[in-house]
Amino acid sequence: MPNTETRSEKLDLRLTPSAKRTLQAAARAARRSVSEFVLESALARAEETLPDRQRFGLSAEQWEAFQAALSARPRAAPRLARLLKKPSVFESGSV
Repeated sequence: MPNTETRSEKLDLRLTPSAKRTLQAAARAARRSVSEFVLESALARAEETLPDRQRFGLSAEQWEAFQAALSARPRAAPRLARLLKKPSVFESGSV
């Protein structure tokens, strides 16, 4: 489904001459303008990056396990408790 939204925003980009040449060559190979190529490439990368940071799906069994983990009492961590009771290097003055 094509995007019918009007392009009204601008994004400026500083790059090295060699990076520009690479983008120009890639755009030519893809038969796109540099702007189209950069926009399509950046949006594709954004779509790869964002989904796992915005939402995730769980089966009913996984959801139950997740809820159980959230509701469970914390496990004892005696080593962590000992560590937190010890003065830090900043408190003891030694390095």
